[in-house]
Amino acid sequence: MAITDFLAASDINSAINACKAKDSFSPKMFFKTVGLSKKSPTEIERVFKILDQDKSGYIEQDELQLFLQNFAKGARPLTAAETRAFLLEGDSDGDGKIGWEEFSALVKSS
Repeated sequence: MAITDFLAASDINSAINACKAKDSFSPKMFFKTVGLSKKSPTEIERVFKILDQDKSGYIEQDELQLFLQNFAKGARPLTAAETRAFLLEGDSDGDGKIGWEEFSALVKSS
């Protein structure tokens, strides 16, 4: 299962290009540009499972740093500041990671 099974390659390229500069990544803008915010809950869950590389049921800080690389090989890692901001925006219960419900809510608010 690949991200391109759910999202158009052209939308992925646009979203990656929009945040090429360091500290320019915004989760909500990325989700909107890549088209994820318009997808069904099932499709969003499939993308979440791809991002949850260790299959823990959560997206942790180390997985967030590699977030863009899950969408496009050769994409840059998120900076420490972007990773912290992403975690703060998505982690509604304060446990230091983003669960499925939190991810879905963040995507849908985009």
